[in-house]
Amino acid sequence: MAQETSPLAFHGTVIHSLSPSELEILEDCLLVVAGDGTIQAIHKSVPRSDVDALLSALGHTPDVISVRYLDRGQFLCPGFVDTHNHAPQWAQRGVGRGQSLLDWLEEVTFAHEAKFEDPGYARRMYAACVRGFVRQGITTAAYYGSKHGEASKILAETCLALGQRALVGKCNMNRNAPDWYRDASAADSLRETHDFLDHLRRLDPERRLVTPVLTPRFAISCDRDLLAGLGDLARAHPDLPIQTHFDEAEQEMAFTRQLFPEFPHEAALYEHFGLLTERTILAHCIFVSEEELRLLEERRCGIAHCPIANTTVGPFMVAPVREYLRRGLKVGLGTDSGGGYSSSMLDVMRQAFVVSLARQTQTHGRDPAWTLAECFFLATLGGAQVCGLDAKIGNFAVGKAFDALEVHTTVETGIMAPVEEDDSTEVVWEKFLMTGDDRNIARVYVQGRSIK
Repeated sequence: MAQETSPLAFHGTVIHSLSPSELEILEDCLLVVAGDGTIQAIHKSVPRSDVDALLSALGHTPDVISVRYLDRGQFLCPGFVDTHNHAPQWAQRGVGRGQSLLDWLEEVTFAHEAKFEDPGYARRMYAACVRGFVRQGITTAAYYGSKHGEASKILAETCLALGQRALVGKCNMNRNAPDWYRDASAADSLRETHDFLDHLRRLDPERRLVTPVLTPRFAISCDRDLLAGLGDLARAHPDLPIQTHFDEAEQEMAFTRQLFPEFPHEAALYEHFGLLTERTILAHCIFVSEEELRLLEERRCGIAHCPIANTTVGPFMVAPVREYLRRGLKVGLGTDSGGGYSSSMLDVMRQAFVVSLARQTQTHGRDPAWTLAECFFLATLGGAQVCGLDAKIGNFAVGKAFDALEVHTTVETGIMAPVEEDDSTEVVWEKFLMTGDDRNIARVYVQGRSIK
């Protein structure tokens, strides 16, 4: 990927989050992207007639810089951040509904992920996966790979080649999976992880787009030696993110207690092995105890909320996300594709809203339902915070990378609710979130480069 692109500018409506409760809608906004793909300037309420003069003042020759003028019904918003995603499950989305988590893994998932031992299959499937997510506006994804080191390298190479920002992990799992789909030993798993990390350092040494992430699948699939070795890696490389599944299902939690009876809960287990840090992304977090919550607060962990998977694999499970934000924990959204049947962040936001209504009922109003602005925050800036990337992406602050979606709400080929003459910009945005799809996402930008 080229390090420099041509500078560009946009004039029109810009929508982004400043905080969970602050949605900023800027009309007649001039946003300027420098050649390195970062946001150089953002000016509010600029008449179209003043655009050339303002660009000249910023050092750009108006007849050289590319300016995109956005019409009514078109706007920019930050790219979506998927904080939890299984790339090798791209082809099995929607399969195995109604099964318990552990049965679903044994009967559907492990057999499918085993196919990624074939590098040719991995290349084909990962290209389809990354293109599919980019098409739907996911500019950053935290990916679990399969157990295969070579295939995980291919996933990282694919993200880099197609221009998607990504956290990519080789999945560590040396027990409680079939013999034909698990690491032969803790030593083999760690050796392959070291090799994977070295490859990614050479592939993208500045982590401009691709970052390696330590990925113990969950405690059930890792023995003590493997968890200890991953903890040593985390301490040796304090800038490495970590991702795992956490307090996801009662069946999974009970099995974990059988395997690790010396720990009162999963938080204590991961803390013991050095895997609970401010760089840790904990997926699901459905049944988190008060004692665990205090530890997550102290360690400043991030939470990947996956409402589609949590309500369609096994029982209908409702995570106490309002409580997490109340305590200052970082929270983002995850498709959990393919535990989640949809790879659309728009669908995830909608289901997060539905689940929050269930939580409001469950708590007799103590945890109010989410607003759409809050769901949008979780899908953008909140997700960036969880992935440790909020200094770089998540909204349109000057100096951040221009990772953005150009949304067109009046395309004739879509099925979005029609935009009417008296619709405010906020109503147009709401219609897109609730009824739009990938056909309304006209362009996708990562680091200033158009990749759709």
